[in-house]
Amino acid sequence: MSTGKEQGPASGAVIAAPGHEGGGGARVRHPASWVTTAYLAEGIPFAMVIWVTGTMLKNLGHADGEITLLTSSVGIAWSLKPLWASFLDMYRTKKFFVLAMQALMAVLLAGLALSLKAPSYVRILYALLWALAFASATQDICIDGVYITSLGKKAQAAWIGVQGVCWNLGRIFATSLVVGLAGWLVGRGEDPKRAWMYALGASAGAMAALGVYHRFMLPEGSASRRPKDAAEVARTFADTLKAFFQKKAIWGMLVFVFLYRTGEGFLLVEAPLFMQAPLEQGGLGLSLEHKALIDGTISTTVSLVGGLLGGLFVAKLGLRKALLPLALAMNVPHLCYVYLSHKVAPGAPLSLTTVAVLVSIEKLGYSFGFVGNMLYMMQQIAPGKYKMTHYAFCTALMNLVLVPTQMASGPLADWMGYRRFFVFVLVASIPSIIAAWKAPFPDPVDEEEAESGEESAGAAPARVAEAGESRA
Repeated sequence: MSTGKEQGPASGAVIAAPGHEGGGGARVRHPASWVTTAYLAEGIPFAMVIWVTGTMLKNLGHADGEITLLTSSVGIAWSLKPLWASFLDMYRTKKFFVLAMQALMAVLLAGLALSLKAPSYVRILYALLWALAFASATQDICIDGVYITSLGKKAQAAWIGVQGVCWNLGRIFATSLVVGLAGWLVGRGEDPKRAWMYALGASAGAMAALGVYHRFMLPEGSASRRPKDAAEVARTFADTLKAFFQKKAIWGMLVFVFLYRTGEGFLLVEAPLFMQAPLEQGGLGLSLEHKALIDGTISTTVSLVGGLLGGLFVAKLGLRKALLPLALAMNVPHLCYVYLSHKVAPGAPLSLTTVAVLVSIEKLGYSFGFVGNMLYMMQQIAPGKYKMTHYAFCTALMNLVLVPTQMASGPLADWMGYRRFFVFVLVASIPSIIAAWKAPFPDPVDEEEAESGEESAGAAPARVAEAGESRA
């Protein structure tokens, strides 16, 4: 993944850099001036809902079961976004919806902060999180639309890596800076609720600032053809759904999608809560500041490296040969949490270095192996008449099937205790390895791209962190 260093003119003037023309030949601002910030804006609200909310609730004394049921159920919103995506093309412009959603998210994040003053804040929090998730998913649809319709194919390929980097910077902002600010305030004697109010307020300010910036810098985006009415959108959606289930070996391929992340689904939300849980409860007892460092900055950076290495590995071997090793790389490192949970004890906390190294190994293996999931959907399931839509279906289904495991992870950890829970996760990972071993390959494109398809493999790491519930 590369990072764009070039900046557009300070006046905001439009430039016509090579390959930066949209489908209609329109001149647009240099991608460095808006791709970077647009995908930063995608990463922040997702991380706030899925990870930061859980960290906050854990810090405020809530049980793991309550936390995973709340945050994981809200995550359904990102899986359902294909249901309303096409309707957005009927009205105004993509930029209009991006700006509207960013303004709404700033208000909702401020509302989350203020809700902590209420005695029954959890119910208010839940409603606001659902609204925030819906707004974030809608923003994602429209930012991707702006990207596709404002850049030519060469520019799209050139800037695909920047998407993933900037999405992850959004996660770092949320899991490191927002959580770190709350931890810094708590460590200096501030009441935890008030500390989180300030931290959530900072995230609201960041979204508002991004919205103001995009008011001037984000391209309008366009629709190749605006649907006549809702009935046309519904008919097209029905046709794409029918074509999806008529694909050769579709049920075998969907079994792979459903099972590949079985074990990982139990770790997505619960593993960070284990890091934060007190030593007396079998957790690692990390402070908010230490968790922000390990689970935010270090883990995200390691994950970016793992995704890049996974893409290079697939480009070298081809997906058919690489898929089983990728599955092993994703699941075997779950042993790191088995070790951590068995080694830690109330009177024997583990060193920060030990925790950081083992958590990083697990994150590296996860992001390395997750490339196989994305590329399988891209190369084997998506090809056909509605390639982009069917790829969106795949990512939505992949995320949707994670919801039950994520929701169950907290109650299971509360019931089993962390030591037995992580052994259970290791066993639950076996179907993932079997699914990779038996996955059908009906599309021969994989064999051709093993030699000449580096672009597809190289693009996958950039999308690892953007795939909805993925733990980049």
